Amino acid sequence: MPHRTVDQPLPSVELDRAQRHLVIGAALLALFLGALDALIVAAAMPTVVADMGGLPLYSWVYAAYFLARAIALPIFGKLTDRFANRPLCIVAISTFMAGSALAGLAPNMALLIAGRAVQGVGAGGVFALVYVVLSDIAPPDQRGKTLSLASSIWGIASVLGPTLGGLIVTVFSWRWVFLINLPLGALSLMGMARFLVESRIKRTRAPLDVWGALTLSVTILSVLLLMLMGGRDWSWVSWPAAGLALAAMAAAVGFWLAERRAADPVLPLPLFKDPGFRGGNLAVFFSSFAIFPLFAFSPLLLQIAQGHSPMLVGMAMLALSLGWSLGSLAMGQVVHRIGDRRAAVCGGFVLIAGCAFTLTFNTLNNPWWLFTVFLMVGVGMGFVTLSTLLVVQQSVDGRDLGVATSSHQFARTLGGTVGIGVCGGLVNARLERLFDAHAIGDAAAQAGKIFADSPATRLEALLKPGLQDAVPQAVSAAFKSAVVDGVTGVFWAVLAAAVICEAICVSLPTKRPSER
Repeated sequence: MPHRTVDQPLPSVELDRAQRHLVIGAALLALFLGALDALIVAAAMPTVVADMGGLPLYSWVYAAYFLARAIALPIFGKLTDRFANRPLCIVAISTFMAGSALAGLAPNMALLIAGRAVQGVGAGGVFALVYVVLSDIAPPDQRGKTLSLASSIWGIASVLGPTLGGLIVTVFSWRWVFLINLPLGALSLMGMARFLVESRIKRTRAPLDVWGALTLSVTILSVLLLMLMGGRDWSWVSWPAAGLALAAMAAAVGFWLAERRAADPVLPLPLFKDPGFRGGNLAVFFSSFAIFPLFAFSPLLLQIAQGHSPMLVGMAMLALSLGWSLGSLAMGQVVHRIGDRRAAVCGGFVLIAGCAFTLTFNTLNNPWWLFTVFLMVGVGMGFVTLSTLLVVQQSVDGRDLGVATSSHQFARTLGGTVGIGVCGGLVNARLERLFDAHAIGDAAAQAGKIFADSPATRLEALLKPGLQDAVPQAVSAAFKSAVVDGVTGVFWAVLAAAVICEAICVSLPTKRPSER
C-alpha cells in the first residue's frame, strides 16, 4: 500500500510591493539567461569548431542542452511542490552557472558538450521555477499580467541573442558566450536568495517518487532522441529507431506502474481526468506543433526557393518570436477580464488564420507579407500559451502548482519536437523521391558527386553559398521545386495542428478561479 501524503505548511512571509518587484526582476533575469543561451550559442559555434575541431559532434552541443532541459523540467516542477522555492532556485541557477563555466573553459568538444548538458539541467530547473515563483507571488487578478512578463523575455532574447553572440565572438572570445552567464547569474542568485519567500503549502513528508522520476526521464529521453535523430541520422525503419521506440514504450509502462503505487507521484495521473488540465496541455502541444516547424523549415523556402538573403530570413523568423511575446503581453493585460477560455479560443483563431496564410507563400512574395503572416502566427501562439497555462494552473489544487506549470512547459517542448520530427519527415521524403529520380541522379553525378547519401546532407550542401550555381540547372530547378513541395506540406501540417488546437480550446472549461 502506498504511503499517505502528509501536507505541512512551510513558513511563509507576505511580500511587500518592493520585494515583489525585486523577486520578479531576479526571476526574469534567470529566465533571460536560459532563453539567451538557447540562441546566442549558434553565433559562436563556427568559431568553436575552427578552434577545437570536433565537427562530427557539432549537433550534440545543441542536443545535449535540449535533452537535459526537457528531462529536468518535470522533475523540478514536482520538487517545487515539495520543497521551498528559494533553495531550489539556488540549486538551479548554480547548476546553470557551473555548466556555463565548464562550457566556457572546455579544452575540447567532449567537455563542451558535457558543460552544455549541465547547463540544460540548470535551465530546466530555472524554466520550471521562474513560472512557479511568478505564479506564487502574483495576486490572483494579476497572475496573467505577471506571467506575460516571462514571455516578453523570450522576445528580448530572440532580438539580442544572435547579435550579442556575434559581437562577443568578434570582440572578445567565443568562451565569453558562456562565461557571461556567471556575473549575470550571480545577480539573479543574490536576488532570489535575499528576497524570495514561501507562500504555498508544500508536501514534505511523503517519500520521493524515485522510480517515477527515473522511468519518466527514460521515456522523455527515448522519445526526444527518436524525434531528433529519426529520418536524419538513421531511417525511421531501422534498428536504432526500433530500439528507441521499444525503450520509450517499456519506460512509459514502467512510469504508469510507478505512478499508481507512489504516495506522491512525480506526475499524478488523476490530474489528466480534469478537462482543464488535459485540454490546456493538449492545446499547447498542438499550438507548438504548429509554430516550431515554421521556425525550422520556413527558412528553406525563403532562402532556397525565393532567394532571400539570410538577413531577411532572420527578420521573418524574428517576427514569429516577437509576435509570440507581444501576444502574451497584450493578453496578459486583459485575460482576467475576458476569461481564459475565451482568450484561448481567440488565440486559436488567430493561429489558424496565420497558418492558413502561409499557404499563399510562393516564389514572388513581398517580404512584408512574410513578416506580417509570421507575426500573426506568433501573436496567436502568445494568446494560446498564456491562456492555456492559466487554465492548467487553475485546474489543480494549489499544492500541485509546480506539476501543473512544468507539465504545460513540457507539453510545449514535446509538441515542438514532434512537430519538427513529423514535418522533417515530409520534407526529407520529398527530397528522397527527387534524388531517386534517374535524371537527377545522373546530373548530380556529372556535377562531381557533391551530394552525400542522405537527404539532410544534400539539403545542407545546396544551402552553402554559391554551390547552387555550380550544379546543373536541372538539379537546381528540381531541387527548388522539391523544397517548395516539401515546405508546402509542412504548411498544411501546421494548419491541421492549429485547427486541432482551436477545437480543443473551444472545449476548455469556462470556470474562473472564484468558481473553483
